[in-house]
Amino acid sequence: MSKNSKVLNLRDKISGNEVDLSLSNLTEVPVRELALFPKATVVDLSCNNIISLPPEFCNLTHLVKVDLSKNQLICLPDELGNLVNLQHLDLYNNKLTVLPVSFSQLRSLKWLDLKDNPLEAGLAKAAGDCLDEKQCKQCASKVLQHMRALQDEVDRAREKRLLKEKELERKKEAKQREREAREKEARKREKAEEKEKRRKEYNAHMAALAAQEQQKKKKEEKKKKNGQAAGDKKIVVESAPKPRRSLIGLMFKLLLLLLLGLVGVAAACRMTDLQREAVCVPVNVAVDDGLTWAKRQEVVVRQLLQNLSSAAKEFLESTQTSKN
Repeated sequence: MSKNSKVLNLRDKISGNEVDLSLSNLTEVPVRELALFPKATVVDLSCNNIISLPPEFCNLTHLVKVDLSKNQLICLPDELGNLVNLQHLDLYNNKLTVLPVSFSQLRSLKWLDLKDNPLEAGLAKAAGDCLDEKQCKQCASKVLQHMRALQDEVDRAREKRLLKEKELERKKEAKQREREAREKEARKREKAEEKEKRRKEYNAHMAALAAQEQQKKKKEEKKKKNGQAAGDKKIVVESAPKPRRSLIGLMFKLLLLLLLGLVGVAAACRMTDLQREAVCVPVNVAVDDGLTWAKRQEVVVRQLLQNLSSAAKEFLESTQTSKN
């Protein structure tokens, strides 16, 4: 069956503001079709095989009276409270055990029938027998009160849950802050330990340098002391021959004086009247022999010089000849 045929059939079932879909063997509510007729505020869906209402049914906020008696409803949508204009609701002879918490928001509801449903004890007590018009009105009032109490409990439970979640979140944040504080303290401690380690290494390094410098100074002082001791020994060693030097000088002086004396004696014996004396005779003979030897040596030296000059001349001439 097409959508248009459904619409036409639904139009055929409308009378004024009422839509009669009872005894239509429906298993679901034609929500889209009902939404096309906002002036149809009364809907009769009784005596069908409807098991549940879709959430979209709760968007039909223009509905004032709904008859869902003698169906197979086992639950109602949680959004049922959106039907703010609903005044009359017949749920007789279904399989409902509970009502959605949002039922408490049906503030316009004046008439309700819940008999012949396997309701839970508290809800059944609030609903009563619903045997006549008065009891059905009382049923609507008492069930709304019961559902509002349940709503309050749900709200309190939700608030309590939210508070608990906030408390847990607060504790979680506190633990997070505590963990971050511990981590920060650990990092701070690690940095302090690292700094202390570097400081100790620096102090050890400076101590090692100081020890090396001290060792170097000791070595230099020791070397200086050894050098000074060696210098002292050298001074002692060098100063020891001084008496010997003095003795040699004294002997040289004595020899020089002796030579001068001999020269004086020779001059006296040679140039004065003492040359005829017996003492001067050997002196004069020695002087004459010395002079004669010197003259002979002079001739030998001259001959040697002549030979060297001739040899040099011959060497130069041969060198020049070879170059040419």
